[in-house]
Amino acid sequence: MKMKLREVYSALKIESGEVEDVEITGVCFDSRKAKAGDLFFPLQGERDGHEFINSAIKNGISATIWQSDHDIPNNEVPYVVVKNVSEAFETLAKYYLKKVNPKVVAVTGSNGKTTTKDMIAKILSTSNNVAKTPQNFNNEIGVPYTILNMPTNTEVLVVEMGMDRPGQIDHLSDIANPDISVITMIGEAHIEFFGTRDKIADAKMEIVDHLNEDGTFVYNGDEPLLLERAEKVSQRQATFGSHDNNDLYATEINPGKTTTSFKTNLWPELDFEIPMMGEYNVNNALAAMLVGKMSHIKPEAMQQALKDLFVTANRTEWMKAENGADILSDVYNSNPTAAIEVLNSLKDIKTTGRKLIVLGDMLELGQASETLHESLASHINKEDFAKVYLVGDYMKYLRNKLSAKYDTNDLFWFEKDQLEELTTKLKEELQPNDTILLKGSHGIHLENVLHELI
Repeated sequence: MKMKLREVYSALKIESGEVEDVEITGVCFDSRKAKAGDLFFPLQGERDGHEFINSAIKNGISATIWQSDHDIPNNEVPYVVVKNVSEAFETLAKYYLKKVNPKVVAVTGSNGKTTTKDMIAKILSTSNNVAKTPQNFNNEIGVPYTILNMPTNTEVLVVEMGMDRPGQIDHLSDIANPDISVITMIGEAHIEFFGTRDKIADAKMEIVDHLNEDGTFVYNGDEPLLLERAEKVSQRQATFGSHDNNDLYATEINPGKTTTSFKTNLWPELDFEIPMMGEYNVNNALAAMLVGKMSHIKPEAMQQALKDLFVTANRTEWMKAENGADILSDVYNSNPTAAIEVLNSLKDIKTTGRKLIVLGDMLELGQASETLHESLASHINKEDFAKVYLVGDYMKYLRNKLSAKYDTNDLFWFEKDQLEELTTKLKEELQPNDTILLKGSHGIHLENVLHELI
């Protein structure tokens, strides 16, 4: 970002007298990360951002936005006084987006948003100057922040959009005004707040609400809920998925422990490889490849980009136990779709020893919790997983379903405050050639078990 302070006044439609000729080279809302050249936005969070102005000034900010119902504490930096800091944040983002005028690719979905965003950015960067959402900054703060911190020479901006309520994606789409809108899939994430997958699909479809008239909607064509809703979308469309009725689909998938290779219908002569496990990640790659195709990226360039990919915050991580056993760690997030995907991927991986699984409660599933926990049972069998360890109140329902498949020596259940007992049991049981999966919502804190095992 590069902007004079007088331009900030103009963008926010604020009249003022003489404006100090200060250059702004970035924005920040966390005073601890403020640096020289930044314009500070004192956003309202758990605490009022105005409380941290002295810290931001100490770290060298050039100017700050300031809400008119707060007293200005000093004159150490220029203050741009507005009625509402959050609205000013979004208004300036819209202005700067129009000024730089990059192609905008917006990505949402119940799972795979961050991975797909990274894949799209990597593929498009082979021929463009690309900026993307850092980490998973995908809400009302993250989207404007992403826009305002893109370099002035950005040709493509890849924006991730998350949600936890109806209307949120519509709002974010209005800010970003995408040229390409991507939906990775519809799952059960946040079903507690929406009630049904139909309503989740409705909320995700808001990403096309502000899609440019000559834009393109890219979505998972295996999902009936999306196919049905896409009929009402007037813009150009393209689908990806597992089935051969999609525009782009994988024809061969070869799973591995740390990589997955595949071929496609459009470029059958090329072998594509991604540095991660799971057929679900192949779908994410297919979504990114469709965006690449629309942007005229050569398939060979996409092939190399995917092979060289480094993914932001890849939560599924291979680690080693103290005794040498392989651990597949995914301890910070879980929902039924994600759990089933990683279970199915683990089944396909060849190992020399046994496969054990530790599953913690999947939270935020609301009234569907019992049914959705039980639904995992059809994906868990003795021939695939030798022993099963379950943690939390909701996992009782899965235990009851699995009791017909497993005897008491191979199926265990623990309260969420019994992690110490679980850890002791795992240390007694785990053998050097074993492979063990740890997956659960962060509220179960399986990371504490992971720490003890490694």
